[in-house]
Amino acid sequence: MINYSDFDPAKKAFVFELDNVLYPEKDYLLQVYYLFANLLEYIETVPPAADLTAFMKTAYEHQGKEGIFDRAQEVFGIDEKYRENFMRLHREAKLPLKLLLYKEMLDLLQQITVDRKMIFLVTGGNPIQQLNKIRHMEWNGLENYLKVFFTDELEAKPAPGVLLNILKDYELSASEVVFVGNGEEDKLFAKNAGIEFVGV
Repeated sequence: MINYSDFDPAKKAFVFELDNVLYPEKDYLLQVYYLFANLLEYIETVPPAADLTAFMKTAYEHQGKEGIFDRAQEVFGIDEKYRENFMRLHREAKLPLKLLLYKEMLDLLQQITVDRKMIFLVTGGNPIQQLNKIRHMEWNGLENYLKVFFTDELEAKPAPGVLLNILKDYELSASEVVFVGNGEEDKLFAKNAGIEFVGV
């Protein structure tokens, strides 16, 4: 559990990663799989969308997102030509449902906003895909207070370039900033910029 009261009041800026920090990434991916399965059923009539969606959901839950197209291709005999559609949907899908922030993260962001501290969203991965996720997020009005940066436009994590630019451009010292992330790469990313890391 992460509470605003746990943070040093001297902090002036909060930096967040997106996936599995502010919201569960699976909420995005499962909608992409659903859309892909329905597209395939519409074009090819087989496999049934419900079967492919169920397979991909189970594969994701047990083995993660890497190689999921290959596993589905092996089981259902999906033509290789559909790989590009699968990748494009990851980047540009129009989701049927809004992505919802974790409740505690929504509360935290609202408290930071009320306290007039800066909020930065610094996310790794394909910038087009990450922007698509951000556009499908239910921000509850918080979008007006976010400054968004894509690490891969400058240099991929854990290289600290984006964080160092934020410190310089917003005249912040490393001690005034905290990075809220997930996993070893995020921890190293913050460390490389000399910024405090809080894992969720």
